[in-house]
Order: sequence, then C-alpha cells, then structure tokens
Amino acid sequence: MAGTRPPKCPVCGQAATAEFVPFCSARCKDRDLLQWLGDGYKIPGPAVSPDQLADHFSGDSGRDGED
Repeated sequence: MAGTRPPKCPVCGQAATAEFVPFCSARCKDRDLLQWLGDGYKIPGPAVSPDQLADHFSGDSGRDGED
C-alpha cells in the first residue's frame, strides 16, 4: 500500500522496527515492561486485595478461576 507509514513506537514516537514491533528498539521495549512491573501503567477498576486474589485462584476451578 503506497503512502502508509509504519506504526509509531508507543514509548518514544519513532517508527517501529520489525524486530521489536510495536516498539522501535529493545530499549523502548524494556522501558515499557518496566512501566508495567513498576505500577506505571494501571488497568482501571477497583483495587483487589491479595486475599481476594488468593480466593479467586484457589480451588479446582481452573487457571482463571472460572469453571
């Protein structure tokens, strides 16, 4: 397709590369991962306590807590 631009890296805005899609480099890929691991990104919703998580994932209901 003529005139289409490559997607932009969500971290720095430069053109994404095939090796690191959707990022432009290993550096931006790692920075994004660190944002997730360090609570820089959050999914909206009510907070869940560790006890609620343990209750949800315990039992014989499967990996995701559903039957």
